Amino acid sequence: MNERILRVLEFNKIKEKLIGHAGSSLGKEKVSLLHPSTNFQEVVKWQHETDEASQVLRIKGNIPLGGIFDIRPHVKRASIGGILSPGECLDIASTIRAGKIIKQFVEDIDIDEVTIPILRELVTEIVFLTDLERSIKHCIDDHGHVMDGASDKLRTIRSRIRSHESSVRDKLENYTRTKTKMLSDAIVTIRNDRYVIPVKQEYRASFGGIVHDQSSSGATLFIEPQSVVDLNNKLQAAKVEEKQEINRILQELSVLVANDQHSLLQNVQILTEIDFMVAKAKFAKDLNASMPTMNENGIIKMKAARHPLITDEEVVANDIEIGSDYTSIVITGPNTGGKTVTLKMVGLCTLMAQAGLQIPALDGCELAIFDEVFADIGDEQSIEQSLSTFSSHMTNIVDILKDVDEKTLVLFDELGAGTDPQEGAALAMAILDEVVARKARVIATTHYPELKAYGYNREGVVNASVEFDIKTLRPTYRLLIGVPGRSNAFEISRRLGLEENIIDKAKSLTGHDSQSVENMIASLEESRRKADEDYENAEQVLQEAKDMREELEQRWKQFEQQKERLFKKAEEKAAKEIEKAKREAEEIIEQLRNMKDQASVKEHEIINAKKQLSEAGVNLTDDDKEITENAKSTKGELQPGDEVKVLTLNQQGYIVEQISKQEYQVQLGIMKVKVKRKNLQFMKRPEPVKEKPLATVKGNTYHVKTELDLRGERYEDALLQLEKYIDDAVLAGYNSVSIIHGKGTGALRKGVQKFAERHPSIKSHRMGNMNEGGSGITVMELG
Repeated sequence: MNERILRVLEFNKIKEKLIGHAGSSLGKEKVSLLHPSTNFQEVVKWQHETDEASQVLRIKGNIPLGGIFDIRPHVKRASIGGILSPGECLDIASTIRAGKIIKQFVEDIDIDEVTIPILRELVTEIVFLTDLERSIKHCIDDHGHVMDGASDKLRTIRSRIRSHESSVRDKLENYTRTKTKMLSDAIVTIRNDRYVIPVKQEYRASFGGIVHDQSSSGATLFIEPQSVVDLNNKLQAAKVEEKQEINRILQELSVLVANDQHSLLQNVQILTEIDFMVAKAKFAKDLNASMPTMNENGIIKMKAARHPLITDEEVVANDIEIGSDYTSIVITGPNTGGKTVTLKMVGLCTLMAQAGLQIPALDGCELAIFDEVFADIGDEQSIEQSLSTFSSHMTNIVDILKDVDEKTLVLFDELGAGTDPQEGAALAMAILDEVVARKARVIATTHYPELKAYGYNREGVVNASVEFDIKTLRPTYRLLIGVPGRSNAFEISRRLGLEENIIDKAKSLTGHDSQSVENMIASLEESRRKADEDYENAEQVLQEAKDMREELEQRWKQFEQQKERLFKKAEEKAAKEIEKAKREAEEIIEQLRNMKDQASVKEHEIINAKKQLSEAGVNLTDDDKEITENAKSTKGELQPGDEVKVLTLNQQGYIVEQISKQEYQVQLGIMKVKVKRKNLQFMKRPEPVKEKPLATVKGNTYHVKTELDLRGERYEDALLQLEKYIDDAVLAGYNSVSIIHGKGTGALRKGVQKFAERHPSIKSHRMGNMNEGGSGITVMELG
């Protein structure tokens, strides 16, 4: 990519806008060096970098990149033995802290929330130089001053300085109070870093000491009285010591910086990369851009593409496609219709994509990697060479034709213009034939009528035009692929008031073939408008069909849920009826047992009858069973909490969440797995949990079982039930209770035992004996 092409397509203006989004001078420097790449793998990597930063911006809103400075010169000077200033040390500490913040920020992003492998890999290489940062912050405050606490010696020296300053000021302020008439002003000031007072010229001899300065008129002398000379000397000596101690402290910090120079420079490089990625992402957000899919096949597909340098209020989006069905587009039509803008937009978007920038188009766009992008656009006539417009364009075209091949994008604006129309049109077709024959991708604009039929008898070439509204006499800037442009001269003249007889005569002077072509183009434009209307209507019908389908799916889902509830309700009703029958039978058996001595009923017959009753259950008819099984294997939508069977693993679990239309996340014991819908069999949908009392009160007595079964409960629900159960068992006066938690993964067992250790009403706990259930039960002693 030569610099002239980047200038013609205004790529430098894109860089200027991009620089404004960089957060540091490092990022701005990297943007200034940005250049489109022709390496496919490199461009793809750049695009993924921009996309990752865009995803983080979309989810988090911002990426913290404050406090980054270009510390490379500071580190280099420290590495060769130089002493850094407090401000330079502070910049290094700030950059270290910025690296820690961005590293922590990226590491805290949920791995399920966004996929950012490039960013994660970058921040892993940031080194935490905490000791160096702490050393600098211990010595230098936020304003760049070396603090008293930087060393014990510095604290002592500054204490002495303050004492000397106080003594000098006290003596001089005594002069300002007692000898006011001899002073020009009753103040204490500084000259040559020494405290002085302003004395009138005539009283010079009354003070002695040293004259450090005088006023412009000579009437005032700034004198250091003899009485404070020794104190000032001591003060200056202390300040020299202070400066030496500060230099020593800064030298120590500079040595520490030199020791960590490799890590510091590595951090700077990584922060530069991240700042650059974020700048590209922010620029893409401003443009409402999307990431293009890159290819090496010369295919360009963009939906609703916009020129990135034209404001949203003025820009018109257009669809562009080239490289698959055809390799060349010839755009015809009147001037000021938007042909050149379209040409520049395609070229600029290509350069942006090859520089790793997202492009202003809808998602799903596709762009190619070209080794060269050539453009002959606008009037670039050379004044120095005194070339005509035609000669200038032809010189560019000659240079272009030297390097054209299948890996080239060529943009011709007003091809063949500037010379005799007939010769210019013939030359334009010959140049296009040559470029097309070399399999380059070509977009050319022209207003020569001879080229309107060019695309109809050339393979791989298609005509296009920019739409013109005859009613308003204005271009709409919409690109029409497959329809050549027409002059509209007669219609425009008629609208502007030209007499009809003049227009009719002009038509009679126009060749029959020319009129036929114009009529054909008008018919094509009408067909195109009709097709666009039909497409919009089809889109509307399709959307209505989608809405109707969603509504039907929702109703089917509600129907399935209602069916499941009815089955559940029927089972519960049957179970209640059987339970009622059991109780009635128990009462009858109890009566028989009481009458045993008076009747011939034997005890073993009573026992057998009771056993048969206990084994009774809900027995659905064969038809009911078939319906229930069909309900369990329904292919409807599954919901979180539904119990399912994973057919490929022969394991049962429950739905955690729906990942996509055909994939779910399923909890199997302690594991979470992703399973396709076709591999899941619906088992049942749990009813909303209703808290049941673990104990009942009759009179003043608590009735509660001596064991609690927690098997099948979720961990949190199980502990809540256990806590309520222990309270009820204590109120019931039990000394010992048994908690059944099962063996399983052991998680519930550990939770129960930890609960027992901290509950004040539980004296001790132990694992169940073999005859009590072993490790599947915990026995608790209450007290």
